[in-house]
Amino acid sequence: MVFKETPLIGAFVVDLEEHRDDRGSFARAFCRREFEEHGLDGTVVQANLSVNRHAGTVRGMHYQVPPATETKFVRCLRGAIHDVIIDLRPESGTYGQHFGIELSAENRTALYVPRMFAHGFQTLVDDSEVMYLVGEFHAPGAERGVRHDDPAFGIAWPLPVAVISDKDAAWESFEPEPR
Repeated sequence: MVFKETPLIGAFVVDLEEHRDDRGSFARAFCRREFEEHGLDGTVVQANLSVNRHAGTVRGMHYQVPPATETKFVRCLRGAIHDVIIDLRPESGTYGQHFGIELSAENRTALYVPRMFAHGFQTLVDDSEVMYLVGEFHAPGAERGVRHDDPAFGIAWPLPVAVISDKDAAWESFEPEPR
């Protein structure tokens, strides 16, 4: 795996290191040891699959608060998404900043999302599937979110929002912590 730092402290784009021959290719898609060698938490307790029928679908921006903060390792298995993360760690030098990247079945790129980062995505094509490995169990009482269109972040989604859940549309505007 090839780890590339994003502009947000602790978040990484992870590309496959493919080995090709006449049969096709082989690549390690996840390795806890390699994560730990890069100072990342490689714990995985759940693998989630998100199936999305329509281009323009937005899911997010989700995170969990202590004691159930979670890491995520996100990869698009079919179709394409615009994946976005927001650093919500008040002590971070990139607090309140966001980063977005296209993840697709074609580019096979993945994104490592640290604890206390909001995460969400928009599907770029119909019938997109996203798998993410999660480092903590889902804890409904610790679940939080921020608005996908919150002016505090200024996220430029590539498509008009076609589908969003009532829950995701109802998140409150972000209130930054005093620094």
